[in-house]
Amino acid sequence: MALKNEPTAPYHSAQDALRVLETVARHSAGVTDADLARQTRLGTERLTALLRMLRREGYVEQIADGAYVTGASLSRLGSAQQRDRALRDKLQRTLDRLRDSVGAAIYISRYIDGEVHVTQYADSPAAPAVNEWVDFRSSAHASAVGKSLLGQLDHNGRRDHLARHKMARLTSRTITNERLLLSRLEAQAPTVPVLDLQEYAVGTVCAAVPITAGSSVGCLALSLPVEHAHRLRQAADTLNRGAAPVLLSLAI
Repeated sequence: MALKNEPTAPYHSAQDALRVLETVARHSAGVTDADLARQTRLGTERLTALLRMLRREGYVEQIADGAYVTGASLSRLGSAQQRDRALRDKLQRTLDRLRDSVGAAIYISRYIDGEVHVTQYADSPAAPAVNEWVDFRSSAHASAVGKSLLGQLDHNGRRDHLARHKMARLTSRTITNERLLLSRLEAQAPTVPVLDLQEYAVGTVCAAVPITAGSSVGCLALSLPVEHAHRLRQAADTLNRGAAPVLLSLAI
């Protein structure tokens, strides 16, 4: 399976954050923001925003003299014995924070061995998760999650998936024509969130943005009750801006 993926803004943010982290890690006694700017060649405004995000996520800490050192989150993710549990816990905290800031249920989904898998999610009584009334693995054609994942595959990968999963009509808005779906996936810009406007379930709208790290296809998604549909695009933009910490955790 080949990928058809162009770098997104969260991808670039995660790559820049990794550069900062690698630089901090080389200075066990700490490194100033001025030295970080010089060594990473990042502008002051960009570096300040990245350091703010890295401190919030626990990847760097600021010591008494103002210099930066690596933080506890990086140490936990760097431990082979603790990595799986530490990564899951770290992602859950990030999802919980995104849920509260976006005001929607948040999901991480991965395309693993040719199937759609929702691996983690964060919901609450105020931000209920979508009712999975049809298995997400067989409804990629209808969901924002599925369309985002399929959109990151090449043409043959998409055709292979659709050959294994019949495009059933789940609502009156569901696309069931393969040629139409493939055309829309081809035209979808990677920097624009994929939307599901009651295509998977009546009463629910969703959006998804790609979080591909290396050869691993993934996406970050949200769902809202249809009465909050007017918030969908703004929520999707907020989700897109908040995707970098998720990508960073997966890349470390």
